[in-house]
Amino acid sequence: MRHGLGAVLLCSHKVVGTYNGIHLHGGKSYGGYSLYNRTPSNFVIKIPDAIPSADAAPMLCGGVTVYSPLKHNGCGPGKRVGIIGVGGLGHFGVLFTKALGADKVVAISRKASKSADSLQMGADTYIATRDEPDWATKYARSLDLIVCTVSSSKAGLPEDGSLLANVRNLIPRVKVDSSFIGSPNEIREMLDLVAEKG
Repeated sequence: MRHGLGAVLLCSHKVVGTYNGIHLHGGKSYGGYSLYNRTPSNFVIKIPDAIPSADAAPMLCGGVTVYSPLKHNGCGPGKRVGIIGVGGLGHFGVLFTKALGADKVVAISRKASKSADSLQMGADTYIATRDEPDWATKYARSLDLIVCTVSSSKAGLPEDGSLLANVRNLIPRVKVDSSFIGSPNEIREMLDLVAEKG
């Protein structure tokens, strides 16, 4: 089925793939590089008045890339959540985890230099792995959900594309998930959360 841009993939999870698609008239979609845009209304998302456009812009890609796995994996009250990496995506991870009401937010990075920012954004604990040699033992089994936002291979998905299934992770029913941005509905939810929580 074609719908405006690219193919619409209809499924129970409302996944809609449109990137780099073809318009109904046959022309190529240039996405954010377009000078003008005509879009079906179901792909248009109103930015709440409480959020300045400059603040909303990075949420539409980076923000929802982190928001989506938090929501899909039950982030909220009763959960202890770790965010690995406190760069652009990790900042969103800390903020959204706090806004979703997790009981504990743990920011994890190599250096202590990001500690103050992480705690100011709402992290309850900061782990500097380079400065705490026994961190893995000390914090073992202390989190319910971990979102990894770093660019290096940390979760068994190396750059060469091969999947490494560590048997030790399978025994205690550890779930490994992924995120590829998010749906228009998730973007709406995320923006509403930001507008509500500030």
